[in-house]
Amino acid sequence: MSAQQRILVADDDPEIRKLLARYIEGQGFSVLLAANCHELHERLATHQVDLVVLDVMLPDGSGLDVCRDLRAQRSNVPIILLTALKEDVDRIIGLEIGADDYLGKPFNPRELIARVRAVLRRHGEAAIPASEEKVYRFEGFTADPQTRRVIDPQGADIVLTGAEFDLLKTFLDRPGRVLSRDQLLDLTRGRNGDVFDRSIDVLVSRLRRKLGDRASSPLFKTVRNGGYQLAARVDLQDGAT
Repeated sequence: MSAQQRILVADDDPEIRKLLARYIEGQGFSVLLAANCHELHERLATHQVDLVVLDVMLPDGSGLDVCRDLRAQRSNVPIILLTALKEDVDRIIGLEIGADDYLGKPFNPRELIARVRAVLRRHGEAAIPASEEKVYRFEGFTADPQTRRVIDPQGADIVLTGAEFDLLKTFLDRPGRVLSRDQLLDLTRGRNGDVFDRSIDVLVSRLRRKLGDRASSPLFKTVRNGGYQLAARVDLQDGAT
């Protein structure tokens, strides 16, 4: 992982910004700060940013709206939401609009760094030798783990968040196998105290929508009291084919 990956922290509390800037820089990252939505967009327009730590409540708008707008612009920059709201429904909304992770206030900066590293790791896995590069092909779709791109049968890109791609790859590695929510949580995000089973349902729903899953011939089957199953045949092929 590069020591100079840049983290943009958007929070209206100057003390929190100062604390996080000092701590994140101490962990080997470069840091940009924004006090509101306007400054956040300004930083994104003028700097290369590797991850955004985004407070939900900003003085000139909602962090949820910022997240939604960035995804509508097809931006794949990873986003970790900070929120004082502890209800599952608020976290679910964040996942539905494309956030990669979330952390409730108050939080330990060490936990934030752990989540930052985990999200960056999912987005920037080291490339493997070209001779070993493989892509997944299923139902006319192509998924490339090296570029983290998914292409539909018509050749158009499907924009997935990091969490969505990780979940899809988990299914592609285990076609036909019924995976429980607990298994999917362990395989994609790891077990920690702030992860909840409902997030898997949200991510599966988003994959179904983005991949055009049809009820008559579903890619993902819901198995009662079991979990989810990828019903499509999966072929693993050389990337150049």
